[in-house]
Amino acid sequence: MISEEYLYAIALRECSQIGDIHFHKLVRTFGSTQEAWKRAKKEYKKLEGIGQKTVSDIGNEAHLKFAEEELNFCEKNNIQIRLKHLYEIPSLLQECNDSPAILYQKGQINDLLPKVSIVGTRNITSYGRQFIEAFFEASKSSPYTSVSGLALGIDKEVHEQSILTGKPTIGVLAHGFKHLYPSKNKRLSEKIIDERGALITEFSSSRKPDRENFIQRNRIVAGMSPATIVVETGFGGGSISTATFANDYNRDVFALPGKITDAASQGCNQLIFHNKATAISTIKDLISMLGLNEPKEKMEELFPHSEKRIQLSDSQNLIYQSIKDHPQISLDDLSQKIEVSPYRILPIILELELLGKVKSFSGRQFIAI
Repeated sequence: MISEEYLYAIALRECSQIGDIHFHKLVRTFGSTQEAWKRAKKEYKKLEGIGQKTVSDIGNEAHLKFAEEELNFCEKNNIQIRLKHLYEIPSLLQECNDSPAILYQKGQINDLLPKVSIVGTRNITSYGRQFIEAFFEASKSSPYTSVSGLALGIDKEVHEQSILTGKPTIGVLAHGFKHLYPSKNKRLSEKIIDERGALITEFSSSRKPDRENFIQRNRIVAGMSPATIVVETGFGGGSISTATFANDYNRDVFALPGKITDAASQGCNQLIFHNKATAISTIKDLISMLGLNEPKEKMEELFPHSEKRIQLSDSQNLIYQSIKDHPQISLDDLSQKIEVSPYRILPIILELELLGKVKSFSGRQFIAI
């Protein structure tokens, strides 16, 4: 029975040595969570890389009792239980090898809508707030779902702007549903669900918002979307871990650059400097690179560029046309195509970037604007 699959899944995941990777190994080997619960302790030698100590806690009746209570709590509180091995979690998250075996969900997720993860510091500045407001205003005609962590600061602004512009939004929690952290976001969490959004967590209902849970939570934020935007973060901020997870999953990462003297921008600048994120120059370009539909109404740019006709030199025009004809061409391929050395091309590309004609990506790739 499906209900038994949920029961034994929760019990298995509660075992002290069973994380998400081992959980999936057990299910693959024994065919179901119930079979794994019954057989793993005796037949552990069938499990590659898993020893007797790892399976020693499987079969513990206390975990089964815990699972029964968890199922009752979820039923009473309209919480859906999603199992990865039954392909019930969001499709992009499903692709991640370390994604949660169990996801608890309140509200609804439209998996057909594109998703964009947006994260940043709790200490939001007017610069970060201005960017978020401008991004949601500019993209309001594009259908997508935003994803963030329901913390204060950037996360809170993302969820609120999503609701204001009619976008579903998903809050990823670092605790179970018996708690809400921070408590200031209680009304916001209710509005998220009321406005066709969802709250999700991998943690069972009684799990508190312990410090280590937040880093663990960040991999879900990164895994939910094809792209993550880092708005503001300091050196070593939590959003750096989200960007790292996104890079590990081969997802796109964008960061909003700022002054090197601004603490809230130093993490973003660091990501860009180390080619871990693409710098955001205009919201129009960002929306285009995210693959969202171009908004119908005219956009006011955060970093506007002049619409005046620019007369390019012969060398600038040669490189510009080559990039225009071959979007996202690499420096080496461009050099080979026009038979000009890379060291001669780079200064001209910089000139074209300053003129607003070319945009560079990590890995020395370029597009014409």
